Amino acid sequence: MNWSTRVTKELGIQYPIIQGGLAYLAYSKLASSVSNAGGLGQITAMSLPSPIELREEIRKTNELTNKPFGVNFSIGQHGRPFEHMLEAALEEEVSIVSVTGGNPTGFFKLLEGTSVKTLVLVAGVRQAVKAEEIGADMVMVVGQEGGGHLGKEDVGTMVLVPRVVDSVSIPVIASGGIGDARGLMAALSLGAEGIEMGTRFIATKECEHAHPNYKEAILKGTERDTVVIKRSMGSPGRAIQNAWTDEILLKESEQASYETLKDHISGKRNQDFIHHGNLNEGYGWGGQVMGLIHDVPSCSELIDRMISDAEKLRTKWASV
Repeated sequence: MNWSTRVTKELGIQYPIIQGGLAYLAYSKLASSVSNAGGLGQITAMSLPSPIELREEIRKTNELTNKPFGVNFSIGQHGRPFEHMLEAALEEEVSIVSVTGGNPTGFFKLLEGTSVKTLVLVAGVRQAVKAEEIGADMVMVVGQEGGGHLGKEDVGTMVLVPRVVDSVSIPVIASGGIGDARGLMAALSLGAEGIEMGTRFIATKECEHAHPNYKEAILKGTERDTVVIKRSMGSPGRAIQNAWTDEILLKESEQASYETLKDHISGKRNQDFIHHGNLNEGYGWGGQVMGLIHDVPSCSELIDRMISDAEKLRTKWASV
């Protein structure tokens, strides 16, 4: 099967499969493993304390793969400035960056005059159109099923992807609810030219920063075991349901202030769950695709299986 799309051609990858930015999780081991398997791995920049550590991760990734990889910038994360982190990435000659969590206009100004490929995560048609207008090379469209931060409009991937495809001329990458070959083929059928997966790549061997308890929670969870927190703050995100998220939702229902909520939704509480495995003393992002995840393969095993199963689906369709 020919896997060539505008996404694979422009990014220089074999398969149209992209690993999500995954705050506090996506570092050199995971990114290089995804890239070596034919997809596009990414490093999370804004989870690192300074440009020094970002440079180290980029250099480690370059040692582990000679394939393209990206650096993700969650520019809305904790209100931290991103300029010095982007400068470090550019000095390390990173060729692909993705932007999530905020208005990318200022980010794009810093990329003027470079040949860096840019991917912007969007959760609605208006955002996608705006991203194209300011120069994005591609948009990653996340539906309501996805884990982590989502849009405010509660539109699912099945509807949102073709809406965006019909509204922009740049390549569209589908995200949210995708974890196997069926999701990949469905996304391509909707007009997307690639997919992004987050939760699925957490449950891999090379996502070594994810505590075994976190991975086990993903394996045991179903599509009904997630909740959307932080709606009251205007930045909804889908997390694995537990006692901690129940408490967050209770406080939100009581119209708690940011000051009351900030400890509950902090990066430290996220890390308590995902790094230390304290499943009821913090929170971990997770999408409804948990219901389709039943093992912890290597990235190579996962991508090879997806491609093999997708080609079987294609053969089955052709025989109908």
